[in-house]
Amino acid sequence: MLRTPRGGAGHGTATADGGLMSIGTVLNVLRDEFPEVTISKIRFLESEGLVEPQRTPSGYRKFSAEDVERLGHVLRMQRDHYLPLKVIREYLDAMERGEAAQLPTLGRQRDGEAVPEPSDVPTVARIGRAELLAAAGIEEPELAEWESYGLVAPLEEGVYDAEAATVASLIAELGRFGIEPRHLRVMKAAADREAGLVDQVVAPLKRHRNPQTRALAQARTKELADLTVRLHAALVQTALGVRLP
Repeated sequence: MLRTPRGGAGHGTATADGGLMSIGTVLNVLRDEFPEVTISKIRFLESEGLVEPQRTPSGYRKFSAEDVERLGHVLRMQRDHYLPLKVIREYLDAMERGEAAQLPTLGRQRDGEAVPEPSDVPTVARIGRAELLAAAGIEEPELAEWESYGLVAPLEEGVYDAEAATVASLIAELGRFGIEPRHLRVMKAAADREAGLVDQVVAPLKRHRNPQTRALAQARTKELADLTVRLHAALVQTALGVRLP
């Protein structure tokens, strides 16, 4: 259950804006249930049409309580049902129109029937190459170039995990500032090192025979990933002497 933030400078509630919240406040609210969510993720969901916050004259986003609830539904359906954003958007739009809509499910297919995934093995949403191109708003040559630098990589089945769409969208956005894929290799290398450190910490739990312990490894991985991402963002902001809105 999402909780609206209580008053106080630390939470930055926006009662002066009729209860509207800044993106930082929305992040704090969502992290109660979704500790891995980031500001970039919220912005990406906005770019995909999952939420439409208001804008101040200076361009800052202002979210209503309904926007936050909708974001919570989106993140929950991604986490619990592994659904692509297009499917989630269509489902929520149908619900808002008052239409009866059945939530679809994804899973591995065998002879036309869904095969349940093992409970202790995480499942991720998969998207095709065409869907990835559309999500990032890029053409085939650009994606091929990014793959050559290792910034985006398909899975063994030739499809991509859903997070690849976030990576591709951010690469495209940075490109508008003249930052080319070759410049981002250092970021990819740093991310790989950080992931290696996290994996080293949770490796003993992953190898355990007890399914509950292996499930704990997954939760611990998410927690460490969130802390690593937040530390990385804070270090970059400190180095640049800026703060994100």
